[in-house]
Amino acid sequence: MGLSEHHYELAVQWTGNLGDGTTSYRGYSRDHDIIIPGLPVLKGSADPTFHGDRERYNPEQLLLAALAQCHMLSYLHVAVKHGVVVTDYRDEATGMLRLNRDGSGQFERVTLRPRVTLADGGQAELAARLHHEANQVCFIARSVNFPVEHEPVTVVA
Repeated sequence: MGLSEHHYELAVQWTGNLGDGTTSYRGYSRDHDIIIPGLPVLKGSADPTFHGDRERYNPEQLLLAALAQCHMLSYLHVAVKHGVVVTDYRDEATGMLRLNRDGSGQFERVTLRPRVTLADGGQAELAARLHHEANQVCFIARSVNFPVEHEPVTVVA
């Protein structure tokens, strides 16, 4: 494996067999564990709309989290590259999933709302422009087939 290839592995284990497997749509739980060696088990389920457990993470939330997390890490990287000192970062991300008549569905858009705090107010304009560059290098945003929009706010410490 060269520098250009990175491989990721995890296991997903369904834990929702209530005794009769999938004999009926409501007869099983959507609960599952996401297992990554060396990390705490992530408890997953379906969205409550789809008979999941609201106390567990669902795949739609995790996709949104992956996009927000990737943008943040990409943004911090390009900030360093451009000499912009970020002292705080928080994102209030939202996503919209549309269901189709045949039961399928897809995300149609995600909006990231990063609130970035800077050490130097003179860099605010540059800092705002860096969101575009961060989006261009974000591995996850480059991998999805729907728009990832940005509504950044920049403040000075």
